[in-house]
Amino acid sequence: MNITEMSKMSKLERLQIMEALWDSLIHETPEIESPEWHRDILAGRAKEIEEGKTAFISADELRSKHGK
Repeated sequence: MNITEMSKMSKLERLQIMEALWDSLIHETPEIESPEWHRDILAGRAKEIEEGKTAFISADELRSKHGK
């Protein structure tokens, strides 16, 4: 399937295919490792949380901050 064929599908059909692809991928052993910089960013964020410099917020809080 190519982009032209996909663009003819409804948004719902494309979302359903995307969900099926995701479901098929999460049950496989990953073949690609995350790059080192991903780990560095996550470690930095964890450190900021531990030090009280930042905190998690809910999706609802995020939406209300950005008016969506």
